[in-house]
Amino acid sequence: MMDVVEIRKYLPHRYPFLLVDRVVELNLGESIVAYKNLTVNEPFFDGHFPDKPVFPGVLLVEAMAQAAGILGFKTMDKTPADGSIYYFVGADNLRFKRPCVPGDQVMLRASIVGERRGIWKFDVKADVDGQLAASATILCADR
Repeated sequence: MMDVVEIRKYLPHRYPFLLVDRVVELNLGESIVAYKNLTVNEPFFDGHFPDKPVFPGVLLVEAMAQAAGILGFKTMDKTPADGSIYYFVGADNLRFKRPCVPGDQVMLRASIVGERRGIWKFDVKADVDGQLAASATILCADR
């Protein structure tokens, strides 16, 4: 549904911090399914960890937040070019269930819980081959 060229219109992030490769499902005002392909040549794997590379948990949370950000921007019909910026402002009930490693395709899922005064609440999940990797409730602010 959205390739990286279109994703870059809705997220201000760029390499190495753009963590969504493709959007495969988008229901405006409801939910999104996207993915991040992990490859061993990504810079964070050199230090996390050299002998057993693992996708850093903070980056997994960021990837889920970026997917939620695309959903929010598309739902509001706004882009960063319009002067809108979407800040990640909080996470609740964050849980990690399995590590993500090179070769994994991490599916990023987000659904809108609600919006109040520019603060959006999303339920987010990441999974690999149907196995839950992480989940959280996150908050994003449209400024």
